[in-house]
Amino acid sequence: MRIGLLIVRMLVLMVATAAGFALAHALKLSPPYNLFLGGAGLLAGVLVVLLEWQARRIPVDRLFWGATGAMLGVVLGLGLGTAVEAVVPGAGALGRGLFALLLGYLGAMVTLAKRDDLEDMSVKLFPKTAMGRQEGDKILDTSVIIDGRIVEVCQTGFLAGTLLLPQFVLRELQQIADSADALRRNRGKRGFDVLQRLQRVPRVTVRIDEVDFPQVREVDRKLIELARATGGQIVTNDYNLNRVAELSGVSVLNINELANALKPVVLPGEPLHVHIVKEGKEANQGVAYLDDGTMVVVEHGKRLIGQTVDVTVTTIYQTAAGRMIFARQRDEENASR
Repeated sequence: MRIGLLIVRMLVLMVATAAGFALAHALKLSPPYNLFLGGAGLLAGVLVVLLEWQARRIPVDRLFWGATGAMLGVVLGLGLGTAVEAVVPGAGALGRGLFALLLGYLGAMVTLAKRDDLEDMSVKLFPKTAMGRQEGDKILDTSVIIDGRIVEVCQTGFLAGTLLLPQFVLRELQQIADSADALRRNRGKRGFDVLQRLQRVPRVTVRIDEVDFPQVREVDRKLIELARATGGQIVTNDYNLNRVAELSGVSVLNINELANALKPVVLPGEPLHVHIVKEGKEANQGVAYLDDGTMVVVEHGKRLIGQTVDVTVTTIYQTAAGRMIFARQRDEENASR
């Protein structure tokens, strides 16, 4: 398939170049002027191949509505240009062509901008495309794949249905896996392992989406555009992507927020049994962690590093990064009373 497509593209370039030389011969141009037309033909062929390559990444409904809007704009532009030529005879074919170009461009852009309003007609005209992307699909980003907790979430049944894996996310994951940095390379390999585990979860279907947005460079922005086009939700644990997507009106499922919401509720005054593992940022503080990863800062706990102690919760802080608990050793709490 790919070899045949490559051969066809080479033939297009050869025919375009030959057409340029044939036009030069018809115009009776001698060297080196015929070389310019031959080069122009080759350049036109390259442009057509590039357009074809980019068009393969664009959904068929977008191509249809863009072409329809462009044709309507060209027809309207030619009519307007003819009317102007009747009033200004000097306008000629150049005036008609200019109006056709401008209104054709305007028609294509306006139609694409209003594609959401044409969604019902798209479903009727392209039922397979509509079936391929259903509203409510979950779109995976690179960070949530590498994180890996999404597998457990899907196994419990809290996240089911179709998981869209954009081709541009897969490319970014491949770049990470091929990195010269050992840490990044291991993260990329972990991401591929997570995808293999996801494919074995019976409650979800992982489907690779080939749609790309060549005019957009950033992967995060591509994810937002894809979510807009499909009506899906972005699944991530990237705080910055979460904020940008929400500002753009795109729904987000944040694994970190889910994990924070599921952490057991701890109230001031409750006892805890913790193991202090390191020194805190402030003087004489010790740091411990609960089983769910919540940080517990123990006042005057520096001298207790490496010990398991009973503490009493004094203050709880909820931040965007998670929950932080401040506590005091139980003996100190009793002494203060």
